[in-house]
Amino acid sequence: VQLQASGGGLVQPGGSLRLSCAASARTSISRYNMGWFRQAPGKDREFVAVISRSGSNNYYRDSVKGRFTISRDNAKNTVYLQMDSLTPEDAAIYYCAADPSITWGPSRTNWKVYNYWGQGTLVTVSS
Repeated sequence: VQLQASGGGLVQPGGSLRLSCAASARTSISRYNMGWFRQAPGKDREFVAVISRSGSNNYYRDSVKGRFTISRDNAKNTVYLQMDSLTPEDAAIYYCAADPSITWGPSRTNWKVYNYWGQGTLVTVSS
């Protein structure tokens, strides 16, 4: 499974970005729970959001609830992360990841359950 994350960039505090994660044509992301994680310099990788295979369920990190929205378009083989009201604390490299398990629940917030990772896209929040 090959994943390509894009959409990162420099944005001012309070601004918005939409990240995309496209899977290779040979992959059907409908078979995977899809997650977004991030890692800032000197910090551990942390969970951001995850969406179930059908798109009916999701979990968010507490600090992004109400500001970030995860969505997916299985027909386009793409997952999105809409990020609004960005703060400097959101600055990090953002990674998308695919989890092939049929399990759903809070365990999907653990990066260790994800088998496939994209290369990351850098988000910088600064004035």
